[in-house]
Order: sequence, then structure tokens, then C-alpha cells
Amino acid sequence: MAMNPREEIQRKIEEEDLRWLLLKAGELHGHFCPFVALGVKASVIAVKRMKAFTEGIDEDILAIVETNNCFSDGVQMTTGCTFGNNALIFKDVGKTAMTLALRGGRGVRVAVKAEYPKKMSDVIPGAREMFDRFILRRETGTPEEMKQFKETWEALSFKQLEIPIEDQFTVQEVSVALPGRAPIFPSVVCSECGDSFMEPRGRLRNGNPICLPCSGDTYYVLEGEGIRAEKGKRQGTEKN
Repeated sequence: MAMNPREEIQRKIEEEDLRWLLLKAGELHGHFCPFVALGVKASVIAVKRMKAFTEGIDEDILAIVETNNCFSDGVQMTTGCTFGNNALIFKDVGKTAMTLALRGGRGVRVAVKAEYPKKMSDVIPGAREMFDRFILRRETGTPEEMKQFKETWEALSFKQLEIPIEDQFTVQEVSVALPGRAPIFPSVVCSECGDSFMEPRGRLRNGNPICLPCSGDTYYVLEGEGIRAEKGKRQGTEKN
């Protein structure tokens, strides 16, 4: 009998066990932060509103995230829609928002209210000052200061689970234009570096397949600042 590895997660969503789900998201994210908590909470709202659970196989349910910050890890863990199973779409618009959509285009968008992040840390005295110092300005504190910051940030993360939804989010039903299911392409071997790569991501040189980095052509990289173009470094020289 085939197992459903997300069975317990789905049960916790139905039970609205936000604390358990945040603990699980922390395993993925590596630490606890308020925006991971908001990603978990937004996802539970959307999943329950849509009555939609995924096993990450058929791409019948897709999540659209509009930021690549901590929020998105909460979304990936809770919805089960990830980059790896082709059920996660990334819109690089810098908004702390997610949409859960079904094939056919019906969806629910959950967005953090514009004014909420500015007052989010007010519930714990000193939290904002510590964030500004250790995250924004990237200062290094003493071991005791860093320990206090991590404990404060963790407490603030779990505090997000208690705050009323209407204070944190706008929730609206939307119609979404979704892409087709991800095609499966054959792999070929680069004639320069010997790596295997997806066929449409390559070029031909002297009739031989070559990957984008070796070709010198442009490809795209997702990093902390967003999506940027990068040019490959052409390997070898062509013979006349």
C-alpha cells in the first residue's frame, strides 16, 4: 500500500494545529521567525478555504508566492507545493502574499496587510531594536545578546499564531491563469563539461550539445535579491 508522507501534516491543517505546523516548518527553514509563522498561517487559511490537499504528484493544486523571503518556506512546507514538484510558482514582485489555486483557475489569495509588519514586533519589548541591530545592520552581538535575540525572535514567531487573522491578512477569492503541467524533457550530455542537462536548456556547438554555462549564453539565477541574469563562461575554443 502506497504511503502518503503528508498525511500527518494534512491532519494538523484540518485540526488547525498551527504550533505543530510551525515546528515542522522550522525543520525546513532552520530557525523560527515571524514570517515563517505567517507563511504557515496564510497557507492553512488557503488550504482550508479551498479544501485542497496535495501529494505533490499531479500539479492539480499550485501555490503562487510573491516573495522569496522566510514567508515562502512556511508556504512550501504547509501546502506541499514546492519548486521540486513543480507545484510552486514564484512571482518576483516582493509582496508577502500567497495564492493557492486549482486547475481551472479558482484560487484564494492571502496577503499580509501592509501595515502589519511595522507593528508586528510591538508585542515583545525590544524585539524591533534587536532585529534592526542583528538582521538589518548585521551587527555581531555577544553570545548572550545573540541567545536573547534568538529566544525573542522565536517567541515572536509563535505569538503570530495567536493574533486574529483579520489583523494580519487580507483574504480574497481570485481567478488565476495557470501554466500547463510541467513537461518532461530528455537529458543530454554536455560535450564540454560532461554534465547531464535538460535538453531545451542547452545549445549546439559544431553539432554537439553544450550546456548554457559552457555556451556563454545567458541563464537566470534566483538569489536573495531576486531573479537576475547571469552569463555563462564559454569553455574551450572553436576550431576553424
